[in-house]
Formats: sequence, C-alpha cells, structure tokens
Amino acid sequence: MAHTEQAVTPLVIAGRAYASRLLVGTGKYRDLEETRQAVAASGAEIVTVAVRRTNLGQDPAAPSLLDVLPPERYTYLPNSAGCYTAEDAVRTLRLARELLDGHALVKLEVLGDERTLYPNMPETLRAAEVLVRDGFQVMVYCADDPIQARRLQDIGCVAVMPLASLIGSGMGILNPWNVRLVIDAVSIPVLVDAGVGTASDAAIAMELGCDGVLMNTAIAQARDPVAMARAMRLAVASGRLAHEAGRMPMKHYAASPSSPGDGLIAVGRSR
Repeated sequence: MAHTEQAVTPLVIAGRAYASRLLVGTGKYRDLEETRQAVAASGAEIVTVAVRRTNLGQDPAAPSLLDVLPPERYTYLPNSAGCYTAEDAVRTLRLARELLDGHALVKLEVLGDERTLYPNMPETLRAAEVLVRDGFQVMVYCADDPIQARRLQDIGCVAVMPLASLIGSGMGILNPWNVRLVIDAVSIPVLVDAGVGTASDAAIAMELGCDGVLMNTAIAQARDPVAMARAMRLAVASGRLAHEAGRMPMKHYAASPSSPGDGLIAVGRSR
C-alpha cells in the first residue's frame, strides 16, 4: 500500500487515537472565518483554546468558537494560558470543564513571568497534582527537563509538552538534546509546544521522536495562514514518517558512495 499522510501510526492520548499529530491553537487569527479555514487546512483533530480569552458560550451575544469549530468534529483542549499560579490555573480549567459539559482533557500552563512566558515548574507541579486528583486528563506545558517530565508522568499526567523555545518566538528547537532526553525519560506522549516558526521546525521535532507538535503563532501570524497550516500538516506527517522509517547512520569521517563499488566497468584512457 502506498504511504499517505495518514499512513503513520496514530497519536494516542488518554486512550484515544488521533490520525493527525499536529495540534493547533485558535488565537491570533484575523477573525473566526480565518480560524476555521486554517484549522481545516492543518488537518488537526485537537484544537487548543485559551479559556480566558475565547468565547465558548460565556457571552451568548457574541460569536462563539464553537460555531465554527464544532465539538463533534474537533477535540477541544482548553488551556490555562495567562495563569501565573497553580490556583488560577486550576480554577480556569474547572471553568472550562463546566463550559464544555464535563470535558476532562486539558492543557495545563502556569507561567513564570510576563516577559518570557517560561513555565513555572513548581506551580505547574502543584496544579497538576490537584487536577489529576480531580479527574482531569492533563497535558502539560513544561520545561525541557527530563526530571520534571518524569515527575509529571508519576503524578498521572497524560502528556508532557516541553517548549522548543519561547512562546511566539518562532526560534525553533534551540536545544534538541534536551528534547531527546525528555523523550527518553518518559513513556507518555511528548509533544513540542511553543517556539515553532516554520515547517522545518515541525519536521525536526518529529524526526527527533516527538509524538506531536502544538503550535499557534507560526500559523496565525504567517503571511498566508491557510497555506502555512497545510505546510505544517505535511511537515509533521513527513517528519513522523522519516522517524518511523529510521534514518541512515551519520558518518562524520568517512564517505560512502551511493552506488556499490563491486563490478565496476573498467574504462581505459583514450589516446
């Protein structure tokens, strides 16, 4: 059978399988129609939404994201973006569960400061413990630290999401070795979150062995968000397929000809 974009093994999170390994955000677009078009072009099945910034029915008089991205088609991943304490994050995600009729899958995000938006890991760990006890399925934005990732797994989180670089920076994966350490440290899915700028960044994350990539700004702030969404879909699929195929060994000090040397036809010098 010929390989297609969906020919790679599915992503499994909290016991549910997804054909797409690309997760996308829903903020920073020009309007809801552009959001709809870009998400559709991405092929994503999981969409993350900032509960504090997006109307999910809190304001019945305003347009709702639910109208353009129906929950029966997409899995919503409400997040606690903008929270700086464990208490605020827990309160925000409990609100999301009420708005989405008991929805349990959430993205925990507790920030350390407004300038870098780097994760505050002590507060993140505290919030994760409360949320898991409260029955949530927690995916966690975290530092690219294998020890912290293992602690989150031990708490009962369903996925860890180390940043590639700062949120919205578009700098790509600045420390691939740490991301690889995180992948080796845990058995739950590892998804790169934050810092992806273009399709090659997404492909590199997948080739490293990440289970998926989550992005928002790289698509929403592109000159053509819909075209970039499609590029990201292709990059994630091809990167994962390359990872599953297994790359050739790297040889730093020896060349290897593409064609075998045995049985070469002797060619004499003309006079």
